[in-house]
Amino acid sequence: MKINVYLLFLAIVAVSCTPARDVAYFQQVGEPVSTLSQAEYSARIKPKDLLSVTVVSSEPDASRRYNLITPQPGTQIGYLQSQPTLQNYLVDEEGNINFPSLGLLQVKGLTTKELEKLIEDRLRPYFTEEMPIITARIMNYSVNMIGEVHRPGQFQTENGRMTVLEGLALAGDMTIYGRRDNVKVIREDADGERVVYTLNFNDKNVFNSPGFFLEQNDVVYVEPNVSRANSSKYGAAESYRITTVSVLISLATMAITIFGLTR
Repeated sequence: MKINVYLLFLAIVAVSCTPARDVAYFQQVGEPVSTLSQAEYSARIKPKDLLSVTVVSSEPDASRRYNLITPQPGTQIGYLQSQPTLQNYLVDEEGNINFPSLGLLQVKGLTTKELEKLIEDRLRPYFTEEMPIITARIMNYSVNMIGEVHRPGQFQTENGRMTVLEGLALAGDMTIYGRRDNVKVIREDADGERVVYTLNFNDKNVFNSPGFFLEQNDVVYVEPNVSRANSSKYGAAESYRITTVSVLISLATMAITIFGLTR
């Protein structure tokens, strides 16, 4: 009887350890890990992106003509007042924007820093004193988190950079039913082709995956594990009955074990 108790104990330990292995991140911790540094990553501009570009200098009259401004009506003590608002640039299918006074600029595939440098070089002949400060940003930098996460949805970033770990944190992390070894990052590249990257968070090399740094409009899908997939085959009533039967079996097994030990 003692042998049976020991076997039962070992079985319980084995069962309880299995979920821990399934839900733990970075199981190779402690081993050397080479990572892609933040400095090496910059988002690239794609067609249909929304860009904010501002030109500011000590020569207001010279810089004003290079800002895309649309006046908006406002009210002030009984009369209309024009309040200028900076407008965003929509990158067309060919990857161009129509910049004031400079015409069409090919921006597809550029980083925001490279776009700032391009505009600075084009504007250099038009400023006699000092060069203006040019700031470019991607305004539609958001990612979509779906599947086995606590808060699925669309999440934005203000700094033009988001890792898949940051995206998962915004979505409340994976549920215990999410597969850590099969997270999909679905991406549409600058040419409209869809690419799917599979990330394994049990592997230290996940940091070097092209899908680790998320790009604008990426979709991150956390696949459910076998337990969740199987439970989806049953309705609420069936799941309740299965759970009840499982609890009764566990209680019966525990009672048999306890009464067997007291004999």
